[in-house]
Amino acid sequence: MTPSPALARKLGTTDAVVIGLGSMIGAGIFASFAPAAAAAGAGLLLGLAVAAIVAYCNATASAQLAAQYPTSGGTYVYGRERLGEWPGFLAGWSFVIGKTASCAAMALTFAAYAAPAGWEKPIAVAAVLVLAAVNYFGVTRTAGLTRIIVAVALLVLALVVVVGISAGDPAGNDLGKALFADGPYGILQSAGLLFFAFAGYARIATMGEEVKDPQRTIPRAIITALFIVLVVYALIAATVLLVVGPEKLATSTAPLVEVVTAANAGWAAPIVRVGAAAAALGALLALVAGVGRTSLAMARNRDLPAWLAGVHPKYKVPHHAEIALAVVVSILVLTVDLRGAIGFSSFGVLLYYFIANISAFTQAKEQRRYPRALQILGTVGCLVLVATLPLTSIVVGLIVLAVGVGYRLIRLRVQRTANRI
Repeated sequence: MTPSPALARKLGTTDAVVIGLGSMIGAGIFASFAPAAAAAGAGLLLGLAVAAIVAYCNATASAQLAAQYPTSGGTYVYGRERLGEWPGFLAGWSFVIGKTASCAAMALTFAAYAAPAGWEKPIAVAAVLVLAAVNYFGVTRTAGLTRIIVAVALLVLALVVVVGISAGDPAGNDLGKALFADGPYGILQSAGLLFFAFAGYARIATMGEEVKDPQRTIPRAIITALFIVLVVYALIAATVLLVVGPEKLATSTAPLVEVVTAANAGWAAPIVRVGAAAAALGALLALVAGVGRTSLAMARNRDLPAWLAGVHPKYKVPHHAEIALAVVVSILVLTVDLRGAIGFSSFGVLLYYFIANISAFTQAKEQRRYPRALQILGTVGCLVLVATLPLTSIVVGLIVLAVGVGYRLIRLRVQRTANRI
């Protein structure tokens, strides 16, 4: 059989960092703060710190592995190379299902800010189709559009912080006393939900076949993007909690709009809505690219249907995988309530990084860039955060994971039968 053609290496360090920022900023600021506040109230600040520590451990594991295996697929490839086919499959399947739900969540987040009332779902589907088309015509267009979106989002977030700081603490929130009000379990659950917001750096690792000088570019881009986002998240979280308050944040659908409204700066609300829509759009754009490339890697090994391994002869992108993803995400947007999908996505992504940490732990000394203690901490952290996610997210995650395992078992049995004939 003729091997699937390679993707084109066109991305530099700045492009890779921007794609990572686009993935994380939209997901974190506009999707996960509200459910995290519902779990821990003001304790989400501590949850943010816990999520950042686990994310850093996972980032170093991904960077170390990506330097040795600079190809599309991320931990799907790393797990196969270091641990065997089944761990690799579980990592890839966890990533694909979790991030497919994330795509739908980001499309609906975009529509919530940008669409007229009653038109949210049609506009969300339109966003999915348009951004799938952008990816279809080449990854350099993806990087260029993401750069613009990230710049707009960061400017708007800076505006929110400035307006919020000028308002002081109108709600009279004593965050110091409220940090531990919901106890350790609530804080850990908020960390698991907020981890969803840090997972964007995975997009950099999954694009390892498309960056220039991947051994140098991938590690630098992952760590740089993670630390930039952590600073942004901490500033925004403190501002929203002080101005809006943890109780109102827990039920809010547009907390950053409420910040400027509470600060008597209603003139800024339309600007914030544009920035929120742009950030969600940026996250969706990068998610489509990452899921498509992991699907490509799995299809090359027949862990997904072989049709998904197609690479466009002109644009050098996994066009079959991205077409299929656009269809599935559009169906989810039209049929599913996606606020709870954040927990389901975190379930899949935490399992993905659980396997990444174990894979990095097995690397030889000459391939190591970070101490093994970080991989041990990352492994334990992923398991703890998975165990403290909402029960519904855990149950649904286990069911969908079982569906993937069943598919692979059937495929292997069919293959063995065919080989005996």
